[in-house]
Amino acid sequence: MSTPIVMPEAGESVVSGVLTAWTKDDGAWVERDETVAEIETDKITVEVMAPAAGVLKRAAGEGDDIEVGSAIGEIDESAEKPAGAPASESKPAEASANGSGGGTATAAPPKTEAKPGDKPAPKPEAKPQATPEPAPSSNGTARATPLAKKLAEDNKIDLASVQGTGVGGRVREQDVVAYMQSGGSGKAAPSGASGSGPSRATSVERMSPLRQKVASRLVEAQQTAAMLTTFNECDMNAVMDLRKKHKDAFGDKHGIGLGFMSFFVKAVTNALQQFPKINSYIVAGEDGKPSIQGHDYQDVAIAVSSPKGLVVPVIRNAESMSFAEIEKAIKDFGTRAKDGKLSLDEMTGGTFTITNGGVFGSLISTPILNPPQSAILGMHGIKKRAVEHPEGSGEIALRPMMYLALSYDHRIVDGAEAVQFLVSIKESIEDPARLMLDL
Repeated sequence: MSTPIVMPEAGESVVSGVLTAWTKDDGAWVERDETVAEIETDKITVEVMAPAAGVLKRAAGEGDDIEVGSAIGEIDESAEKPAGAPASESKPAEASANGSGGGTATAAPPKTEAKPGDKPAPKPEAKPQATPEPAPSSNGTARATPLAKKLAEDNKIDLASVQGTGVGGRVREQDVVAYMQSGGSGKAAPSGASGSGPSRATSVERMSPLRQKVASRLVEAQQTAAMLTTFNECDMNAVMDLRKKHKDAFGDKHGIGLGFMSFFVKAVTNALQQFPKINSYIVAGEDGKPSIQGHDYQDVAIAVSSPKGLVVPVIRNAESMSFAEIEKAIKDFGTRAKDGKLSLDEMTGGTFTITNGGVFGSLISTPILNPPQSAILGMHGIKKRAVEHPEGSGEIALRPMMYLALSYDHRIVDGAEAVQFLVSIKESIEDPARLMLDL
C-alpha cells in the first residue's frame, strides 16, 4: 500500500510553488509527520510532512514547479523498516558506506539472517540515489540545484568537491562550471585559449517565487498608484540620549534591547491617529467604484531582509503595545525571517509599512508602496551634519541627523497631509516625551 505525498494548502492565494529541497533520500525510511521536503511559494516556505511511515519514493525533483494538491512522491507503507535503523535516520547508508564499526554495523547482519522477511534491509547499503548529493563539507551539508546535479553527473564530477556559492552553501550550475574551468581547484580559471585574460562567463539563476512576487507587487504599486515622496530630517540626539540613559535598566527589566525602531513605530501610530487617511486603503465599493476603507487600528508592517528576499511581517495593533513589546516582536520577526519560519498570516494585512535602509548604509531613498497600503516610511542612516541648533538661534552645531522619506498614494492622501504626517513623526522623535504623554 502506498500513500501519496501532496503539496498542502499554503494560503488562499497560493496555487503553486517550487520544490527547493528534499530533506530525505529516495528509498529512505521515514516516520509519519517527519519532514521530507521543502516547497517555496511566493509568500512562505512550506514543509511537507510524510503522511505515513514507510519508504520514501520520490516523483519530483528539486527545482520542479508543484501545484497545490499535486503529488511529489509517495510512501510505501508495505515496506519493512530496516533492521537497526533509528526512527529519525534519514541516511542509513552512511554508517556502512564509510566503513565505520559501531553497534549498528555489527547488529544488522544477524537480524537480517534471523528474519528472512527483512529483505528491504540491505537497500540502504546500495543506494545510488544518495551519491549525487553533496557530502558534508567545511561549509556544512551542501545541496545542489537540479542543473548543477545534471552537469556534475554528465561530467563525472563529485559534487562534494565543489564549493557552493548559493544560499546555505547550495551548489549552483555556475559553481560546477567554475570547478571544471579551474581543473578541480574550485576557483574559476581565466577564459580564453591561452589561459590568460579576464573571465567573460555568464550565469542564469531562476528567480525564486518570493522574489517574483515582490517584483510583481512593486510594479503594481508603480503602475496603479499616484505615488509621490516627501522628505524631512530629524535630530536623533534626544532619542539617542534617552536610549543611552535607560538601555541597561530597560534590558534588565524586559530582557530585550532598546532600539530606535520602537520609537519610530510609536511615532507612526501616533501620527496615523492624527491622519487616518494615511492608514486607509482604496478598495472597490459595492457599486464597483473606488471607495476608502478606513481602519480604527494601526497594523504596522516592518520590512525585514531575509536570505530569500524582502518580507514584511506585521505588528498587529501596534498602537496598544509598549516599547518592550514592540522590540520583542521585531526581534522575533527578524530571527524567524532568517530561518524562513514566518507564516503567511504574519505577512498580510498591514495598514502601514516602515522600512529601514539605514541599517545597510542608505543615506536617502524613495521607498515604494506596499499595496494596498497608502503610505510607507523610509528611515535612513544617522549622520552628523552641520545644522542650526537650537532652532532660530543662528548657531551652527554638529548634530546626529536622519533623513526621513514618506512615499504616499496621492489618490487618497493630499500633499499637505503627507507633509504634516512626516512633521508629526519628526516632532515625536526630536521630543520623545510627546510619545509618553500621547501628544
